[in-house]
Amino acid sequence: MAAKHNITVGVTGLNNIDSPGPGIPVIRGLKESDFFEVRVIGLAYETLEPGIYMSDLVDKTYMIPYPSEGKEALYTRIAQIQAIEHMDVIIPNFDAELYSFIRLEPELKRIGICTFLPTLTQFEERHKANLPEYGKKYTVNVPKSIEVTNPSQFEKAVKELKLPLVVKGKYYDAYIAHEKSQIEGYFNKLSAKWGLPIILQQFIKGTEVNVIALGDGTGQTIAAVPMRKQYITDKGKAWGGITLADDAMLNLTKSIMTQTKWRGGMELELVRDANGKLFLIEINPRIPAWVYLAVGAGQNIPEALVKLALDIDVAPYQHYDVGKMFIRYSYDMIVGIDKFEQLTMTGEL
Repeated sequence: MAAKHNITVGVTGLNNIDSPGPGIPVIRGLKESDFFEVRVIGLAYETLEPGIYMSDLVDKTYMIPYPSEGKEALYTRIAQIQAIEHMDVIIPNFDAELYSFIRLEPELKRIGICTFLPTLTQFEERHKANLPEYGKKYTVNVPKSIEVTNPSQFEKAVKELKLPLVVKGKYYDAYIAHEKSQIEGYFNKLSAKWGLPIILQQFIKGTEVNVIALGDGTGQTIAAVPMRKQYITDKGKAWGGITLADDAMLNLTKSIMTQTKWRGGMELELVRDANGKLFLIEINPRIPAWVYLAVGAGQNIPEALVKLALDIDVAPYQHYDVGKMFIRYSYDMIVGIDKFEQLTMTGEL
């Protein structure tokens, strides 16, 4: 067996909680790579992100500034970390931080850090507010949606979309409003958390299904695994799922990849209605938190993404195991207060 290639990879999204970030499953995929021997640098926003304290997966952690502080603050901190750790690749895993990382791609490259992210155009055109235009452009069924910035717009939206409707945050979270009175409450909750605009979307009754995919930036699909959610939390997060044999979902994914020349990881959130018609309700422009299901089914997407970032040839995956399930669970870690204090005082652990 050939020797593995030693690399250092920075990973965000270590908040492995009830609404988990993708960081820990991404790291699990990297640690199981047959090609790379990976040293993982955790990049954290909060001192209580559980992944920080998972020493078997995360070798060293540094605190980084919130996305709201801007790309200059982020670059300054990353450059400080890079002088110590010499990272080869960074994998950002939050929608809110992607804008800064995309804009910083040339600067990061100059200090030796590779990324593999969508272009700014790709990132912006799939925003929730732009999804209806996206559907027309790429011939995809998309529910009607309306961008709102104040409650005076609710009445018109309800007349057009009908109740129930879905109230969506700018980056994350969604709630189904069955009555007009619920819309303002969800609007206030989501705008306080994620800012404006808020998206009101037509509710499509059906089965929620998802596809995780990886595009090489030329229109080729490197990996794609469809999944059906089997257990959904009150926050709408999949707590269990199963891989599907579904040509319609795969063909839709490949069509989007071919037309958009998507670069990097992607999740398509879909609903299949009673007539079997697929509706695209959201595109997440990065690897989703259930990526380890794809790894377990035979497509190591984190490994493939790192290869693409490092300009290493990657053959498209041709198969995955159908009927593989994932089931999430909570797990109590016991850590010393000294570790928390060190992270709080020094910004690293």
